[in-house]
Amino acid sequence: MHHIASPASLSSNMATPLPGRCGFFVEKKKRFCKMIVGKGKVFCGEHATMEEGSSRRIVCPLDPKHTVSEDKLHKHLKKCNSRQKPHPVYYVENINSGSADGPESLQQVSLSERSRSQLQSLLDKLKSAAEGEFIDYHQEELNDPKNGDSAHKHLKQQSSILGHLEALGLLARGRCFLEFGAGRGKLSHWIHEALKTPDHLKTPEHLKTLDDLQLLLVERCTTRFKVDGKHQDAGVQFERLQVDIQHLDLSKVPLLTQKKLPLVGVGKHLCGAATDLALRCLLETPRLREGTEPPPKRLKPSGPSDLESADDTGSSPGPVLGLAVALCCHHRCEWRHYVGQQFFLQRGLNAEDFSAFCRMSSWATCGLRTKQHHLSQDPTNQREDEEEHEPVEETDVVNGFLSPDERQRVGRLCKRLIDGGRLHFLKTRGFAGKLSRYVGSQVTLENVLLSAVPSPSST
Repeated sequence: MHHIASPASLSSNMATPLPGRCGFFVEKKKRFCKMIVGKGKVFCGEHATMEEGSSRRIVCPLDPKHTVSEDKLHKHLKKCNSRQKPHPVYYVENINSGSADGPESLQQVSLSERSRSQLQSLLDKLKSAAEGEFIDYHQEELNDPKNGDSAHKHLKQQSSILGHLEALGLLARGRCFLEFGAGRGKLSHWIHEALKTPDHLKTPEHLKTLDDLQLLLVERCTTRFKVDGKHQDAGVQFERLQVDIQHLDLSKVPLLTQKKLPLVGVGKHLCGAATDLALRCLLETPRLREGTEPPPKRLKPSGPSDLESADDTGSSPGPVLGLAVALCCHHRCEWRHYVGQQFFLQRGLNAEDFSAFCRMSSWATCGLRTKQHHLSQDPTNQREDEEEHEPVEETDVVNGFLSPDERQRVGRLCKRLIDGGRLHFLKTRGFAGKLSRYVGSQVTLENVLLSAVPSPSST
């Protein structure tokens, strides 16, 4: 129990608090509190109730993790870090949420609550829906050694993503890279490093804007140890937006409407529904859809007047040139955000089936995670993130019904079916998408990259 020090309790400890530190004696630690006190004060904020005439401390109504003096509550609420802050201009609530063609709130049914016949019915539906060229073709793509271990075995994930961007013709200056779920911004950092060449310095002044480079990092949480603040190159703009992708209207981001550079979406391990939100954000923003035809990579205008007319397009950002997103955590997808709803419905599947397949998708890696517990702790390895997102494995009901290898095969099939809906969505928006195994499973178990560029027929 905490109390003010008595002579007896100080007999074997420091007799007085450290200069400028709190005068409250912590009995459990047998020492004074080491918190700094305000000028003229004896106790720190947490122990201020010991001051004569002080008001009692109460829990902050905005954040229960700290307390505040009751008589200073009104003043505190105006400056509390947990207070509701004004939304930025590009915040439009639920603009990328999608409209669910089904129940608004779907009750999750645990696989352990389903009977054997219900599970078998789900497996039959899965196999029936997965039949077709889209699964066979992309499984062949995923199994191509050129897209996996032999090409990228010893490369970092960022290097592999950059390699795919380059192969798609997307890795170049004169465009804006949007990194969704940016975290510290390491992917943008390596994109910048890859494009950090002296060639752009030789560009004539009237073509400078074509050699500019913008990197827009989207992350809903505050992030420590960000790397984007270290870049100060001329002609390069780094900007960070702290906003949930669900509420981001790209047409209202000032950086995108200034030079109207073509857009390239990127992301490393966009967890579950974040992938669907990013696809909607890129391809369903109203004023982005108005200009779906991408310009040639390096059009040289005949003169300054051509540049002026190119910029005279209102406040719309540039067109979307393509995307490359590393997929992650299909078990965290949500029907209300999922871009492949029509794809599922056309195959006789509904929101409840989707929910079950999402849960079953975790089977693709659960067994492998146990086997690969000895993986390297390399900072680029995504294992730590995957373990945070790892679901509770529901295997009791399927023990004896499916072998571990069969469960993994079913889990992979669920992932590909969910991704098949995303490919279908891209096709309806005029993009040719594909799935590639961009690194080996020893680097990360979530090793599939979704990429897309405009279809030849739409250019």
